[in-house]
Amino acid sequence: MVLKEKLFKKLEEKEACMLEIRRHLHAHPELSFHEEHTAAFIQDFYKDKDVTVHTNVGGGHAVIVDIKSGNPGKVIGLRADFDALPIHEETNLEFKSKTDGVMHACGHDAHTAYLLILAESLIELKDELSGTVRIIHQHAEEVPPGGAKGIVASGILDDLDEVYGIHVFPFVELGKIELHEKATYAGSSTFDIIIQGKGGHAAMPQNTKDAIVAASYLVTQLQTVVSRCTDPKNSVVVTIGSFEAPGTHNVIQGKVVLKGTTRYLDEPSKDIAYEAIKNQVEGLEKSFGVKVDIDYRFNYPVLYNHVEQTRAVRDILKLSEGSYFDKVIEGEPLSGSEDFAYYLMKTPGTFYIVGARPEGIEEPYPNHHPKFEIHEDAMMICAKSLGEVVLNRLAK
Repeated sequence: MVLKEKLFKKLEEKEACMLEIRRHLHAHPELSFHEEHTAAFIQDFYKDKDVTVHTNVGGGHAVIVDIKSGNPGKVIGLRADFDALPIHEETNLEFKSKTDGVMHACGHDAHTAYLLILAESLIELKDELSGTVRIIHQHAEEVPPGGAKGIVASGILDDLDEVYGIHVFPFVELGKIELHEKATYAGSSTFDIIIQGKGGHAAMPQNTKDAIVAASYLVTQLQTVVSRCTDPKNSVVVTIGSFEAPGTHNVIQGKVVLKGTTRYLDEPSKDIAYEAIKNQVEGLEKSFGVKVDIDYRFNYPVLYNHVEQTRAVRDILKLSEGSYFDKVIEGEPLSGSEDFAYYLMKTPGTFYIVGARPEGIEEPYPNHHPKFEIHEDAMMICAKSLGEVVLNRLAK
């Protein structure tokens, strides 16, 4: 029996355990940077297994596991995240969240479950492998600066030759695997703008510096960051998500707080958008006589899938089309952000999507929705596809 068949057989034998792990984690979610019990669960899983385990890596609750074959070869990293979101779950699942206001609404419970079972299966076959498989159980993907940044900065991944990861998505049909080369997830920044004017009576505007008028003007002007400051060939988004100006009918407000985000699919646009927004803020002070403070934070970089590794994964998986999954398809760049980008800035690799649309649903709820659900069969596709990739890349 070839190594791939041995691995797949072990994964299939452990499928019930995979489901049990996913449902346990789903019922007990923890927020980013507070995943103490989840990390302890992962650590306990590797107890008495013949591996090297590193805990509390990168200033958080990350767990890094080295599966050393004892044979020469590459060091290949496989990553899954395990944090949840501050969302009150509204599904009817029997294993729905038992923590009010916290939910695994992005599939990180499924990521962790399939990677634990894949890791266990690789451990049982490690004498037949080459090189080292490094399992990266990552905390805090959802909250900037993200867990990946600290893990990379720790130096524990300095000897990685390649790195791979997966995300499940319910809006992609079960059985489809999406790959995309180069810029695949957007870089993101967030900002808070505080506009301080001078409040007063609504009937005497001449005695005020109306912060609401100034803020409204700025919201409109910020749309020119995309239309007039960036190259039309580059995808850039500027969004104001919050306009805070509580008051009443006959009072001119002296203070407004704006909160927003920028997204971009090329790194130079990060600074172009920042400079354009900063210039408009400075112009607002002169035009309206208000004082404006901006807190601008560069969060996640653009996730760039390396061409060689992405094409290698495509070639590997194409040979398995019609077996445990249906088809490899070409994906599109996404405007969402992913801190897996930090790994790819340092190490060649790729990050791909596995379809997880629930059965019988034409319009599934998206990630980060209180009714988010996945098809649990997607976890086996994740485990087998990533297992197949790592076996091939180690053999190379």
